[in-house]
Amino acid sequence: MAEQNLEALAREAAELIAAARKLVVFTGAGISTESGIPDFRSPGGIWSRFDPEDFTYQKFVADPEARRKQWRMLGEGHLTTDAEPNPAHYAIAELDGLGKLDCVITQNVDNLHHKAGVPAEKVFELHGNVQWAVCLNCGQRYPFEHIKARLEGGEEIPDCEQCQGMLKPDAVLFGEALPQEVLQEASQRSSACDLFIVVGSTLVVYPAAYMPLYAVRGGAKLIIVNLSDTPLDAQAAVLIRAKAGEAMSKIVERVKEKIAG
Repeated sequence: MAEQNLEALAREAAELIAAARKLVVFTGAGISTESGIPDFRSPGGIWSRFDPEDFTYQKFVADPEARRKQWRMLGEGHLTTDAEPNPAHYAIAELDGLGKLDCVITQNVDNLHHKAGVPAEKVFELHGNVQWAVCLNCGQRYPFEHIKARLEGGEEIPDCEQCQGMLKPDAVLFGEALPQEVLQEASQRSSACDLFIVVGSTLVVYPAAYMPLYAVRGGAKLIIVNLSDTPLDAQAAVLIRAKAGEAMSKIVERVKEKIAG
């Protein structure tokens, strides 16, 4: 995207943000690729190296070999790297610092919005968070670092230390329902906002992709920052084809100018 064009679009987006009363930011894998976390579907992505059929909830629960494969993938650092937030994550956290952010709704499981400084109560993780593991029997949760140490110590299928129940990464697997309370709250906030910003999502994974639809149907204006097409491009008030970090940093600079000016 030409620098001049990005500058003009960033100013348009900043105008909408400055005027917004209730801003929701929705993020997908495209925001985290700039932190070195591979997405799932692109060439070289996670599903080019692992078979997604091995990662259904039903198979995980029924098949010890499927559990072994999943823990091996996570133990090798896929999704659970020591990745750090990038400028896009920090820009969104800045919007909160400026008093402009109602919440972040994310499809990502990488914990980077938390690391960037967005308060936990404002982050709604539709697909969970792989920085934790949860016992399917008693509900005990463990930090992934604790589980990783056990994997590195030779365990292949770690179990719950409390009740010896089955542990699962606290991320939503294929065939598993999204956390209902999180989904309901995210849906309500999307419907009630007056500005909805999509950052780094192709908007093809449902039910997460219903969120911008709820926002538009509720009368909100839509900003989309994504490198590739989405089904809602035609409904966007501002459409930016650029990397998330570059675009969001520039937008937030312009927001700060407007607020100060």
